[in-house]
Amino acid sequence: MLLPLLTRTLDWSSLHKHYIAVMLWGRLVCFGIWATCLLVGCSGPPDAQLSSASKLNPNLGIAEVPGYLGKQFTSRFDRCIKVMAPNGKPIHIVAQSNITDEQMVRCRNILTHFLTDYPGSRFGHDKSAIANRMADNNAILALLDGQDDGKNTTDVPAQYLFENEIQVEGHPWYIRQDYEHRDAAYEEILHLVHDFGIGVDGPNSMPGAASAFQQEIRAAQINGLRQGIWADDERAMEWIKELAEENSLSQEYLASVIDTYYGLWGAWEEGEGGMWGLYDAKVREELPSKDSMGHALMDEAFFHPYLTYEARIDSSFSGLFSLVLDPSLPYTHHARYLKNIAFIGSHDVDIRVNHLDNNITGNKGSNAAYFSGKQEEYQIQVQGDLVIVVDQVKERDGANRLRFFEYVQFSDELVELDSLKMKDTSR
Repeated sequence: MLLPLLTRTLDWSSLHKHYIAVMLWGRLVCFGIWATCLLVGCSGPPDAQLSSASKLNPNLGIAEVPGYLGKQFTSRFDRCIKVMAPNGKPIHIVAQSNITDEQMVRCRNILTHFLTDYPGSRFGHDKSAIANRMADNNAILALLDGQDDGKNTTDVPAQYLFENEIQVEGHPWYIRQDYEHRDAAYEEILHLVHDFGIGVDGPNSMPGAASAFQQEIRAAQINGLRQGIWADDERAMEWIKELAEENSLSQEYLASVIDTYYGLWGAWEEGEGGMWGLYDAKVREELPSKDSMGHALMDEAFFHPYLTYEARIDSSFSGLFSLVLDPSLPYTHHARYLKNIAFIGSHDVDIRVNHLDNNITGNKGSNAAYFSGKQEEYQIQVQGDLVIVVDQVKERDGANRLRFFEYVQFSDELVELDSLKMKDTSR
């Protein structure tokens, strides 16, 4: 993870410090481990765990840390969640005690998003080989308590992500886009996918499944350094030297591009560009002009233009959650790329839809969906608890599937959905 260039004293030598250990360890994994994985998933002998049954949440897929990961994991982590690769092997996410269930689920969501096929793309139309390679390389994401300040001395062969840098949609850190708790989940989880799945050319790396894609990533990274698009700061010179020695330059460059692509720096006001000022482009719209080769990596190559996972809006949130970019709402720089939403908890929560075809599930409170146009400009279909609202104006509000919603607010009228459901039942 990168520390802010403009607001903190930098220790470039500490950045990316776990990469070599992780890579070397991955090469030593015994294939016999995976026979056990196929049988038990995220479970293991009860006496091998730190976790208490009261902290587990099977409804969310949160289970005990499997004993076959070894004492170094079972003694330091108390819960586990996983993504299953097509070959039937798990990619584990292990968590320490302060990590919330929702933080674990969001990390799984992001990993699943990166591994979701992107039909028609050049390198992502079938990502099964990448997911399989991650599982074969024993990729593990470790969610650690606290922050990356050296106080948490956990040392395990895994990609690290800290508690204080995992935002959850709807949580105050997310709503404020609090850069003291900046959302590093995309960066660190992308590192996991890049190192263990896509693959990195050169030394200190493991076999990957997308060497042609990595060639383009490497070319864009080299161009980024030469043209001063990325890491063009004299304070980063020692860090860049260390990354070059570790063969981690392409990973850090790609993370800068992806953060900009998904809107994670649009709300940052302390400097120009993204990734603490290390990267020229701050928002997606700037990529074509500021980093054309980086833009090519995003343009129907591997990464979806929107976020494919279902975002669970934190139970603490109430009010209107917007999927439309609004500079007065910092989180919308990122939320505009969401399309699948689930409200949890019992607060009254409304939503303003974007131009995508959204799937939105309400909660125990009262829920209303806000649309841009007049009621007559939409088709409304009622199918039990499902209401489908389709905008007849192209590229405006899309087709929205609403479950467990009470109201739909158009620009000229508020529609109570119970009345529509009663009419549908009476037919």
